Amino acid sequence: MARLARLVIPHQQHHLIQRGNAGTPIFRDTQDYAMFLDWLKEAARQFQVAIHAYVLMPDHLHLLLTPADESGLGKMMQWLGRHYVPYFNRKYQRSGTLWQGRYRATVIEAARYFVPCSIYIESNPLRAEQVADAADYPWSSYRHHIGMLIDPLITDHPLYWALGNTPFQREAVYREQMQASLPEREMRELTLATLKGWMLGSDAFKAEMSKLTARRVEPIKRGRPRKQGV
Repeated sequence: MARLARLVIPHQQHHLIQRGNAGTPIFRDTQDYAMFLDWLKEAARQFQVAIHAYVLMPDHLHLLLTPADESGLGKMMQWLGRHYVPYFNRKYQRSGTLWQGRYRATVIEAARYFVPCSIYIESNPLRAEQVADAADYPWSSYRHHIGMLIDPLITDHPLYWALGNTPFQREAVYREQMQASLPEREMRELTLATLKGWMLGSDAFKAEMSKLTARRVEPIKRGRPRKQGV
């Protein structure tokens, strides 16, 4: 069976996951994280992809982003691989692939899932028990969103700005949402939709987005069609 093309729709929000091959660490020290972020910033600028949230974990990463066109996301990730993988292999005297196959990504309905997805991404270090407070983890966008620093990689999304009329209000609301944590069901939805490449959103959103792409946005329903009454 032919591999399903990735679902990419310009100007819509996408959640992306990239994992290390067979659990291989993709970041081993501070320099690795810093180099990757520098290259990510350059690639995002070059291929017109706005990065709204991110986390770099030792063996995987998440991005929440908006591409300006259909090809920019793929080109950005390809460019990153061409720069980061050779650097990593040279440094650690290894060869071969670093990634576990293709990166996984899908479109999410921003109005419903933008803030939950951002929180889901930045709470990874908490779920992995690497830190007790997400603000203590240096390799995510969380500290930007709560006003601890300005991250030049991040393009603030209008839905983040809508959290409050002032920076203080936005940062406080965002911190509260992190402390409240996401329901397990919502985290499963975000993970499975991204890994399988199916759009996440309401029926109305999916119907609207399906007009913008030739690719299916959700799986075909299984089973025979229901018989109509006589």
